[in-house]
Amino acid sequence: MRTIEDQAFLWLLLLTSVAFGVIVWPYFGAVLWGVIAAIIFLPVQRRLSRATGRPGFAAIVTVVLTVLLVIVPLLLIASSLALEATTLYENIQSGQVDLGQILRGIIDGIPGWMKEPLAALDLTSLDAIRDRLSETFTQFLQVLVSRALIVGQSTLEFFVGIGVMLYLLFFLLRDGAGLTRRIKRAIPLRSRQRDALLEKFAVVVRATVRGSLLVAALQGALGGLIFWLLGIHAPVLWAVLMAFLALLPLVGSGLVWVPVAIYLLVSGAVLKGLVLIAFGMLVIGLVDNLLRPYLVGKSTRMPDYVVLISTLGGISVFGLNGFVIGPMIAAMFIAVWDIFVATRDSLEPEPARAAAPMADAEDE
Repeated sequence: MRTIEDQAFLWLLLLTSVAFGVIVWPYFGAVLWGVIAAIIFLPVQRRLSRATGRPGFAAIVTVVLTVLLVIVPLLLIASSLALEATTLYENIQSGQVDLGQILRGIIDGIPGWMKEPLAALDLTSLDAIRDRLSETFTQFLQVLVSRALIVGQSTLEFFVGIGVMLYLLFFLLRDGAGLTRRIKRAIPLRSRQRDALLEKFAVVVRATVRGSLLVAALQGALGGLIFWLLGIHAPVLWAVLMAFLALLPLVGSGLVWVPVAIYLLVSGAVLKGLVLIAFGMLVIGLVDNLLRPYLVGKSTRMPDYVVLISTLGGISVFGLNGFVIGPMIAAMFIAVWDIFVATRDSLEPEPARAAAPMADAEDE
């Protein structure tokens, strides 16, 4: 039975932990991405540390590489995205770009044999569909423009967040081994469960970032490249949208390039439309099938429906950070239950484990 001192200390531990979480929460995104970057780039730091014999210097070099390879390109893409979204939104508002006319061209180009199935699905109100799609896309651009203005107005806060992330990244890389040992000592689990859980967490983070974000970014980049080569307006905007949708299984970047290809075909640019279809199917579509198994691996591959639900749920709860948090929580949920089942099986008496397969066989 716990003494009053033990209970008081547990309450103190809980309260101080909650208070610390409240203090850190404004920089939750910076801390999250600092931890993720540390897990991703830790192998690089370790190799540099072994080569130079100076862990601190290796951590500095790794942080500089992170800035050059990740942060600078993302800032350039974000600035180009904001510029293109603002320009396109202004053109739509001024009437220079008529989305309704573009959508009507697509709808008028629908073959006759497709109009009967559309009528059966009560999709014959083409004007309503056109107006709704036009309104949705305009609202999407408006959100992008407003976000760009918010970031521009809070530039200091934005760069403070990046500074916190890089500062944390340096210490996590330099002192990662010691921090890992302290975390292991603090986790109140059996040693096997604790080690398996921490190892699984690192694997899940690497697999989620490399297998989801990297593949989605590559698909978006390839889509933006072909849009640029074909002379389609705002290729960076479409690239970001394709990368966004590529994170969602069963949906993918095809939601962008397929309608654009249809528009090119019905508007008379048949060659461009065929090139876009071929590139989308043979290049963009195969990136996921070829790279994701290599980057993720079989041990952390989740069912597509789990990835879809966890990604959408993560976005609704955590915003843009939910792209990573949602699938990570889902993967850790599966991992914890796998560890629980393995631990229970190892603790069961041998006769009980031998009887279970026989019972399953009888049920069959």
